[in-house]
Amino acid sequence: MTINPTGKDILSVSTELCGKTLTLEVNRVGFRTTASVLARYGDTVVLGTAMVGSKPISGMDYFPLSVDYEEKFYAAGKISGSRFVKREGRPSDEAILIGRIIDRPIRPLFPKGYRQEVQVVASVLSMDPDFRPDMIAMIAASSALMLTGAPFDGPVAGLRVGRINNEFKAFLTPDQREQSDLDLVVAGIEHGITMVEAGANEVPEDVILDGMAWAHEQLQPAIKMQRELSEKVGVQPLTYELVLPDETIQTAADTWTEGKLGAALRKAYPERNALIAELAEAFHNDMREKVGDDYDAVLGEYAEAFEKAVHKDVRKGIVEEGIRPDGRKLDEVRLLSSEVGILPRAHGSSLFTRGVTQGMNIVTLAPLSYAQIVDTMEQTDFERRYMHHYNAPGYTVGEVRRLGSPGRREIGHGYLAERALIPVLPDEEDFPYAIRSVTEIMSQNGSTSMAATCSSCLALMDAGVPLKNPVSGIAMGLMMDNETPYILTDIADAEDFAGDMDFKVTGTANGVTAMQMDMKVHGLSVDILRKAVLAAKPGRAHILAHMLTTIEASRPQLSPYAPRIEKLMVNPDKIGAIIGKGGETINKITKETGAEVDIKDSGLVTISAIDTASIEKALEWIKGLVEEPEVGKIYEGTVVKVMEFGAFINIMPGIDGMCHISALSEGRVEKVTDVVKEGQKVRVKLVAVDDRGRLSLSMKPSDVNNA
Repeated sequence: MTINPTGKDILSVSTELCGKTLTLEVNRVGFRTTASVLARYGDTVVLGTAMVGSKPISGMDYFPLSVDYEEKFYAAGKISGSRFVKREGRPSDEAILIGRIIDRPIRPLFPKGYRQEVQVVASVLSMDPDFRPDMIAMIAASSALMLTGAPFDGPVAGLRVGRINNEFKAFLTPDQREQSDLDLVVAGIEHGITMVEAGANEVPEDVILDGMAWAHEQLQPAIKMQRELSEKVGVQPLTYELVLPDETIQTAADTWTEGKLGAALRKAYPERNALIAELAEAFHNDMREKVGDDYDAVLGEYAEAFEKAVHKDVRKGIVEEGIRPDGRKLDEVRLLSSEVGILPRAHGSSLFTRGVTQGMNIVTLAPLSYAQIVDTMEQTDFERRYMHHYNAPGYTVGEVRRLGSPGRREIGHGYLAERALIPVLPDEEDFPYAIRSVTEIMSQNGSTSMAATCSSCLALMDAGVPLKNPVSGIAMGLMMDNETPYILTDIADAEDFAGDMDFKVTGTANGVTAMQMDMKVHGLSVDILRKAVLAAKPGRAHILAHMLTTIEASRPQLSPYAPRIEKLMVNPDKIGAIIGKGGETINKITKETGAEVDIKDSGLVTISAIDTASIEKALEWIKGLVEEPEVGKIYEGTVVKVMEFGAFINIMPGIDGMCHISALSEGRVEKVTDVVKEGQKVRVKLVAVDDRGRLSLSMKPSDVNNA
């Protein structure tokens, strides 16, 4: 029996969610947290904790919310596969991505100006192997926040949805996920959707939109039960202060900027950004003169008020005039340019530019042994054959910034671009390469993840990777004016900051491969999202058409600097013969030929080297080790033993056959030694294999020469 030192009773609520019972429980653990909830679904148990600071952080100009998803290997009955580190350490990329999925629908539900520190941690304590625990973690995190009394306009719930045989299904098993052509995450509140993320195998937009509607309906019980738990606990609201610009300061900024924004700033983005910077400097100079020596103390508030005035002007131009900050129409894509083959020693390279946003991508090919081994809580180790990495240093936004390891944003953007291309990559058996695609962002002004998608597609085609179909991507924006949505094609930073939603869609001419939607308002209906998603299709097609003018198909030949790889399917029972005792045979092949040899459990053998001669030498060696005797084939053999009735001849490593005395020659042979001697090289034909696997050979000229 659990002893609760707080004296509070253990409380729980339950509901049916997609065929299983979901239970939320409080007051069993986490006595010193602001709030903690144990969520149980099947054999999955997730602890959601929330801590809320008592006062706003001084000088903070953003909401200090952190959301983390903690993988615990013990939850799956695993010890980390790392040879040297067994304790959980830095979160895996997968854990970081799930943390972002939980963060994105929660963050917009706090009021603007809220500056108290909030930390949310979702820790997986037990994991049912039949489904992923991430959506239970989202529910646990939201439930904990609901119990803190903080001004969180939840609750939030999410579902990960797949499609099998044209039917939507949540909480898919690993086998079902393999069969599904859709991996869709939908998070929402009671009256709308707040976040969407999807990967798809060229699935039509309408199917994904129907999946969103289905998911939002199915997650309602999880929202209802969170409200029930809050009422049962009797949550007391916390007192808080909002850090907002002083109304007099905002009025001063609005008055000062009147007549200076609008048409005067509708220029292409390099020029517009410079004009705004000049305007901001003049604004601060004028305000400093009026305020006096105390201006530095309120500089941040004036800067925020000026920025808000600019954002209001952006929205006004779009809603009232249908004109965007750089003068474009709502459905107009910025100027495009692209190149391929720009780096002579890279296996594939490209430069994709859209407005001021620019991404350079470099593709490197390697043998399959260079695939990344991923060790996670959720499953046994798996290999990531295609890896996309995204880098965006400070200079890309005109800032001085310390270089460091990639942050959550870089990992998220890289994953979105990676996901966009995975559905169109050739099968491993057809193209046995590990592929690393690196996007180096050169300049940012909106939608670098889509620049990464387009540039990586171009570089893959330049590298000769035989894509099933080319992929393009576009970032869209949305501004709501009461109930009227204004949808923007190819958004830039100014529209993103002033807008109510940004979303990215990638795909081929046949359908969508990835999607990501983030709402800044408190939920949007599926009808509005349907209009937005369908509006992205023409822009995506426009960008794809431009890309195909640069390179219309994957190059037929690989770069001369890329490794050459030959593949061979062998009987899995023969793998041991290639490896040899303690790896002796495979090490000898590698050392003497200079080729790398990789073997999969399926029997796929790949041989790689820069020069063809090394590959051919290793290939012949391996064929000799695993080749099955073929009736009717001529072999160069060696006589290994002479008997009175015939000779045993070795035709393949470890495989001997019998050439009867009657088959040594066309005429009568008195003694076997009259024709062959031990160690002699001879040509023989395999004429039969009996039911016991014994081989019958012939040296008769009529058999050997006429085959």
